[in-house]
Amino acid sequence: MKSILFSTAATLALAGAAIAEVPSVATDIPPIHALVATVMDGVGTPNLIVRPGASPHAYSLRPSEATALQNADIVFWVSEGLTPWLEDSIHALAKDAKAVELLETEGTVELAFREGATFESHEHEEEGHDEDHDAHGHDPHAWLDPENARIWLDVIATELATLDPENAETYATNAAAGKAELAALITEIDADLEAFRGAKFIVFHDAYQYFENRFDIAAVGAISLGDASAPSPARVAEIRDTVVELGVACAFTEPQFNPGLLLSVFEGTGAVTGVLDPLGSDLEIGPDLYVDLIKNLASNLGDCLK
Repeated sequence: MKSILFSTAATLALAGAAIAEVPSVATDIPPIHALVATVMDGVGTPNLIVRPGASPHAYSLRPSEATALQNADIVFWVSEGLTPWLEDSIHALAKDAKAVELLETEGTVELAFREGATFESHEHEEEGHDEDHDAHGHDPHAWLDPENARIWLDVIATELATLDPENAETYATNAAAGKAELAALITEIDADLEAFRGAKFIVFHDAYQYFENRFDIAAVGAISLGDASAPSPARVAEIRDTVVELGVACAFTEPQFNPGLLLSVFEGTGAVTGVLDPLGSDLEIGPDLYVDLIKNLASNLGDCLK
């Protein structure tokens, strides 16, 4: 009996040790959580810091979210440009954790912030990451390019394998499967949006140029800047004039922000309103969220523009 009890205790201890070796992972926003969850499938589940439906540009941590950061072995986040408050939180609460700023990783396609309410002076700038370039001058909404997400899956798998070599093969296999799914997704969305190239639409805030750039479908303006700050009266007036002059077909609100401003701007212009969500606020948290998010963007664009 003693032998059986000892054997059972030893087995439980070994199982507990194996579980303890899986890194505690924190992620900033739902799309990044989905990518990390894809890589960790079958091994563990990451923690989400910014709750669904909230704007990541300005956020106050809940106690449970602060605890998740404090307990993290590694933190995956987009960039200081998206969540300027999170950098200080990581330093204060997760100072011993590895912080992986995905926008800074090699190979990431980066686009400069667009200028002006109607982007008239902007030309797309597509480039791999440059170590000497100031990332704060770049639009941080880079997860909306599925090609960046494919690059980040490999980065996530590599970083997790460094902390947890016993599960390195699983991380690599999951990342490869995720990359293949995203490659097929890019082909699918490219075909779905073919009929809408050249259509004119306005977005609530300038968050979508990575999606636009990848699929060659461009907004003609945004009411708010890329950091979602309140627009000036002059900017609002310029947008309204653009809608009238160009015959803009569609204007998109976002669930993270009050749609009242957009609705008042476009009242009487004939523009139809739709909804675009760069975060997947109404989607189930988990590994499927990222693909569903990209599909929803394409579907909502098409439904409004047609």
